[in-house]
Amino acid sequence: MRLIIRPDHKTTSSYVAHYILDRIRTFNPTPENPFVLGLPTGSSPIGVYEILVQEYKAGRISFENVITFNMDEYINLPKSHPESYHSFMFRHFFSHVNVKPENVHILDGNAPDLDEECTKYEAKIKEVGGIELFFGGIGPDGHIAFNEPGSSLASRTRVKTLAMDTIRANSRFFGDDMSKVPQMALTVGIQTIMEAREVLIIATGASKSVALQKAIEGGVNHMWTLSCLQMHPYAAIVVDEDATLELQVKTVKYFKSIEKVGLGRGFEQKIPLRLRTWSLTSPPQTPDAKIMSPLLEDSLVELTPDNMSSRMDSWPKV
Repeated sequence: MRLIIRPDHKTTSSYVAHYILDRIRTFNPTPENPFVLGLPTGSSPIGVYEILVQEYKAGRISFENVITFNMDEYINLPKSHPESYHSFMFRHFFSHVNVKPENVHILDGNAPDLDEECTKYEAKIKEVGGIELFFGGIGPDGHIAFNEPGSSLASRTRVKTLAMDTIRANSRFFGDDMSKVPQMALTVGIQTIMEAREVLIIATGASKSVALQKAIEGGVNHMWTLSCLQMHPYAAIVVDEDATLELQVKTVKYFKSIEKVGLGRGFEQKIPLRLRTWSLTSPPQTPDAKIMSPLLEDSLVELTPDNMSSRMDSWPKV
């Protein structure tokens, strides 16, 4: 797990947004091979969505071949309610870019059978080949999506009762009236998130500092569900300085130093591109067919039909 530290909320949002943009551009999605992106709601990602919209309007990115899955949604809150996550996503992102309506997936908190809704959601994720990049935020108690403290680390998309701390924190969106905040929600599970190819978390502000300390310096603990990312092969948490207030000084220096060393060598985390357009047992037959695959090394390795089998043996198992 990587920890990326930036000075403030603005620079943190910028880093996350451009990381997502870079991943989409590198993937070069097509209708047959779309980029599948997990998305959050809340105050933390708003700055990220603003930059994504700006880049789209400037003609530097297209979301036409991007499929999205949101993390969660309140139960029994009308989709038209200004604080529903349907409304949030269209207000801050979907209405401003060229993502196709049929490619947008948000849990329906008003479905007649909520358990069936959750089962179908998991099936939809599997149907498109899994989530390539899951972008998320966290709560002050370290929850990721609505996986509140005590959630099973093997959990799937399900109905979840919200903790009082979460209800209290979300009351700011409901005129500080806790009685208006829904007490239950649908959420993807910890295991759903862990099966994403890559996970990218944004956490800003001093209110997230205790959760960050527990997730970074403590062990894996279902009372701080963010800590599950310690077990993910490609996870990164991007934070501002305020969010590091509870971390030991040596921890902060360590993560800053390894980023500095890596950038000095021209290296950032690289992950093997998912080969989704053809079978690994039946690679392209044309002599010049090739794919540039970033490995966890300082250089790119060119894969061709001739060296595919031998190179695949050395790839990290994810």
